[in-house]
Amino acid sequence: MADSRVQFSDIYLATEPYVRCVGQVRIGASGIGWKAAEGEAEALQGLNIPGLALPAGMLALQRDDLRRLQWQRVARGYGLRVFLKNGTMHKLDGFAADDFETLSDGVKRLLHGLTLETRDISTKGWNWGKPDFEGTSMTFRVENRPMFDLPMSQVSNTNLANKNEVSVELQPPRAKGLKRKGAPDELVEIRFYVPGTTTTAGKKSESDNEDAQKEKGSGEEEDEEVSAASVFYETIKDRADLGQVTGDSIVQFPEILCLTPRGRYSIDMFSNFLRLRGKTYDYKIPYENVQRMFLVSKPDELHMMFIIGLNPPIRQ
Repeated sequence: MADSRVQFSDIYLATEPYVRCVGQVRIGASGIGWKAAEGEAEALQGLNIPGLALPAGMLALQRDDLRRLQWQRVARGYGLRVFLKNGTMHKLDGFAADDFETLSDGVKRLLHGLTLETRDISTKGWNWGKPDFEGTSMTFRVENRPMFDLPMSQVSNTNLANKNEVSVELQPPRAKGLKRKGAPDELVEIRFYVPGTTTTAGKKSESDNEDAQKEKGSGEEEDEEVSAASVFYETIKDRADLGQVTGDSIVQFPEILCLTPRGRYSIDMFSNFLRLRGKTYDYKIPYENVQRMFLVSKPDELHMMFIIGLNPPIRQ
């Protein structure tokens, strides 16, 4: 029975930022499980982590759903990154350096077909590299070694600052039980300079291609040359689901004139947030950021102005 599973104590569930919750990890033939220690599950209440059962605080990852396992250095010693086939990634931190051999042997013996990969982090300090999108995160690589990860679930907005620069805004995660003044420092924006152009094949139907070939007398397909920054921007927008609305909205207000941000936006209101959708920018505003609301009349006494105070405010 002792060889039927491998277990480790005092391991943090680090899938969600700023959550301090330790528990026990067990690896068996059926998969990987994590359970919060006694009295620790309270810190997980209200979180929306895929696969996490509340209020017990149990995370069960089935063997058939596992795709990759990675071992890397983290702030809390060493961590295990668990990639699932549906694109979800879970983080388990707090392992000791000596746990690698035990964990690697347990993975090979119990989780047949999987191996524990070692992920070496780049420490060169370079600010140029190559972005690599995988599942729900983007990895920035320097000389083919990961330098940092950017979770797409935390992206609140992205835009083309100019033809070669893409800005990515992050929704600051709130530290549970802390006020803004007591919360840790947070990255709220990062910018990428993406030079050059790239070629994309034109998306035409066969009938359109036949007509074009008859008109031009040539069988060559037309390729469209676009800036690499615009392709990078569209990829982030797609991975972060900023260009589409998921789920059923409670109410929609089309083409509302806004002063800040300036322009016409369609407003979709959901149970926990509202979304402003414009031609160029999209904004996701959690209701917990709303501090004050005012409804005042304009000088013409015919129209009304609705003012919403936000903390943190919208970044432009």
